[in-house]
Amino acid sequence: MTDATAKPLLSVRGLTLDIPLASGILHAVRGIDFDVHRGETLCIVGESGSGKSLTLLAIMGLLEKNIKRSAERMDFDGIELTTASRRQMRALRGDRIAMIFQEPMTSLNPAYTIGDQLIEALQLHRNVSRETARKRAVELLEKVGITAAASRLGQYPHQLSGGLRQRVVIAMALMCEPELIIADEPTTALDVTIQAQILRLLVDLTKEMGVAMILITHDLGVVARVADKVGVMYAGELVETGPASDVFGTPLHPYTRGLLRCIPQPGKTERGAELGTIPGIVPSLVGKVEGCAFRTRCPHAIAACREAIPEQGTPPHEFRCIFADGARAAEGEAA
Repeated sequence: MTDATAKPLLSVRGLTLDIPLASGILHAVRGIDFDVHRGETLCIVGESGSGKSLTLLAIMGLLEKNIKRSAERMDFDGIELTTASRRQMRALRGDRIAMIFQEPMTSLNPAYTIGDQLIEALQLHRNVSRETARKRAVELLEKVGITAAASRLGQYPHQLSGGLRQRVVIAMALMCEPELIIADEPTTALDVTIQAQILRLLVDLTKEMGVAMILITHDLGVVARVADKVGVMYAGELVETGPASDVFGTPLHPYTRGLLRCIPQPGKTERGAELGTIPGIVPSLVGKVEGCAFRTRCPHAIAACREAIPEQGTPPHEFRCIFADGARAAEGEAA
């Protein structure tokens, strides 16, 4: 259980990402706040294009040059990431903060063996011999469930299955014993059985090693199983955040409730019953964006939804909606 009074390992406040386009400024991420504590798993969920991956790339300092990043604070264990130099960020990446990308074949260099890449990951940040790095690589490959680990070091990425490649990427992320792992849909390219194994492996390793993790996923079933905290993202904003048990048990934002209606619930959803849907499409975030971005798809929207939306709720369970109870909308003029 995370100590709520402890200082967060990562604290983000007011993160905003703007992308200049020919048609105007795309407000891809808009003023999001969240904290992650040591040993805690934060899952960020939402539709494609909601800004989840860009948020994590902003933390890692891996944004494209044309993207403008601003934030009140992005504090990683006392290091302000918004003002950190390139040298500081290079020192952090792969050492204290590690990232697991969605597709392992794009994370691994096809021209180098698995062993060379694992060894380099450690020697880049630690003053250790190649033999010491090799022993660490074998140890971690065994820890992530790869058999005959020593012989795997001489293989190239294309000689491994998708599941084995993703396990190698996880081992690489753990080589320097990071304090924070950022995982961007790490099981998307895998079949369902392997997905479950990889996710369980990730969660078990983070708990065992006391590592914090931010996990992006579309799968609410995954979130329910592994998350300590949940952030629900829509159109560049975190519309609801809180402990997983609270967000799933008493969802307060209409978008969160809509997402949960779209998935079958064991013991509640009858076989053959229609699942819920969320009508409409995500609005454009190019140009001026006002009020609640979800109002064009929300069955409870009223004229006031065009105005500034307050953050409500009781920490740590908070949401952005004009309706204080978050559960039932008042009657009124459609926005």
